[in-house]
Amino acid sequence: MKKKLIAMLLFAAMCLSLAACGQKADTPDTTDPAEPSGDAVTYTVGICQLVQHEALDAATQGFIDALNEALPGQVKFEEKNASGDSNSCATIVNGFVSEGVDLIMANATAALQAAASATSDIPVLGTSITAYGVALDIDNFSGTVGGNVSGTSDLADLSKQADMITEWFPETQKVGLLFCSAEPNSRYQIEEVAKNLSAKGIETKEFAFTDTNDVSSVTQAACDWADVIYVPTDNTAASNTEAIANVTVPAKTPVIAGEEGICKGCGVATLSISYYDLGVTTGKMAAKILTGEADISTMPIEFTTATPKYNATMCETLGITPLEGYTAIAE
Repeated sequence: MKKKLIAMLLFAAMCLSLAACGQKADTPDTTDPAEPSGDAVTYTVGICQLVQHEALDAATQGFIDALNEALPGQVKFEEKNASGDSNSCATIVNGFVSEGVDLIMANATAALQAAASATSDIPVLGTSITAYGVALDIDNFSGTVGGNVSGTSDLADLSKQADMITEWFPETQKVGLLFCSAEPNSRYQIEEVAKNLSAKGIETKEFAFTDTNDVSSVTQAACDWADVIYVPTDNTAASNTEAIANVTVPAKTPVIAGEEGICKGCGVATLSISYYDLGVTTGKMAAKILTGEADISTMPIEFTTATPKYNATMCETLGITPLEGYTAIAE
């Protein structure tokens, strides 16, 4: 009888122990390893890039890298490309506004114009913009846009670009100005370069293509007339450097370019910035805006240092000796 009682007590103790274990296993775990630690704030940033090409891609990547470094794990990027269509830029940024993103990065002039028109509340940072006064139709632009817009400029000294033409080709008498008529910043550049060349007694003539379809024919007309061709920082030209080179190389007409990507594709020399560095600068500005460290309405447009470079392959092809003081563009 005693042994039977002891056995029953042991059995009851085991049942109580198993019940306790079951309750512990069923208790929900209130910790979520996916949740950000501490009081970290997360932000959504919309990126609208006009078109895919080397320079704009580099600016976007620099922007993303800089923001990720400044705010690690705190930024979600909505990256969209308009494939060269200004109307698509408007659609993209209107989508960002509807989503209520915390900041919009507009890469290239058409993207900036669309973003500035779409919102007066969400901070908008432009990058790869040549002239903000021209892009946003601001008279007597002082360097600060105000309101909810700021950013970075890819403008290199245009008077020095004009000087490059005569430095490299001192016998030049006629310069063809090759650009896309749909890009206001391109017109601004070629007009400034034309003024500087006119002061040197050099004749200039505009050769404007409307889109990718007439790049080759317009380039051919420029080659037939000019001793040298100048191509400004122009998104359509940047996307069609192969088409331009296919005309200028057989014609043996050298090209001076407004930026490195165009020069690498069809040019001889350029006074160019690093678009990756430009994007990094833009990303650092974005971090200050998102965290409240800076007020976008008082942030002036920022620039980056330009470097004289040459295209070694093109120089060899055209039999041109590179000038001292110029760095070869990396292959």
